[in-house]
Amino acid sequence: MTGPEKAVTEADLLAYADGKLSAEARAAVEAWLADHPAEAADVAHFQRQNEALQALFAPAGNEPVPAHLRPATIARQKSANDNFRWRQMAAAIVLVVLGGAIGWAGRDVVTPTEAASDVLIESAVTAHSLYVKENRHAVEVAGADRDHLVSWLSNRVTQPVTPPDLSAEGFVLVGGRLLPPSEYASTSPAAMLMYENEAAERVTVYITSALPDGTIESEFTSRDALDAFYWANDKITCTVVGDLPEAQMQTVAKKVYQQLTRRPDGTSAPMNYQRG
Repeated sequence: MTGPEKAVTEADLLAYADGKLSAEARAAVEAWLADHPAEAADVAHFQRQNEALQALFAPAGNEPVPAHLRPATIARQKSANDNFRWRQMAAAIVLVVLGGAIGWAGRDVVTPTEAASDVLIESAVTAHSLYVKENRHAVEVAGADRDHLVSWLSNRVTQPVTPPDLSAEGFVLVGGRLLPPSEYASTSPAAMLMYENEAAERVTVYITSALPDGTIESEFTSRDALDAFYWANDKITCTVVGDLPEAQMQTVAKKVYQQLTRRPDGTSAPMNYQRG
């Protein structure tokens, strides 16, 4: 870069990662990043996190605005009676606010809250679908850097995260990445581990801290043409996701379960699940 270098702030980098810069400003930041590889790597990381957040939480942003809160509805209510328009407008605002607050607070009475297990399974399936086809960016930390991967994910999940050994099933550890926590399940951020066999088939292991109530349960289900085995105990939750023949998928899931529930005496918790 020739001439005096324009200062690029952290705000500029975040705006660049979010795609909020003008074409001129974006070009300036890209020129600056070309000379600053460390910052360029950080920006690439921000962009991948944005992709993950969008994939995991985009559905909430697409929910329609309730009819009683639409501007056209409020406007019609406001002009319903010109003789008493000021008092009616005040009353309408009060009713809208109170109605919305009461409706929101009581939504779980009318529509039961989605089970935490369903939320976690859906998050695991979405994460697997998002990254399974990636080659260079499927993971953030490669399996070759196992010690760093284990330390990093364990610290963020707040529970030991030891990648299961699936070599007997023909799978090797590709690596892992950290994913955002589920707001609705109230768990820690999620550790995602990806495995691959010689046929380039991939399996994802999605781990979070335990649910707040320490629920112990297990389930084998299918979502979006993918099989998912979910289980939870008083320490962690784990979802194994893949597109393998069902018998092979159950074998892999059982091996993951046995290793992650291993007791000090070398035994594992019994594996009981229902087909969902």
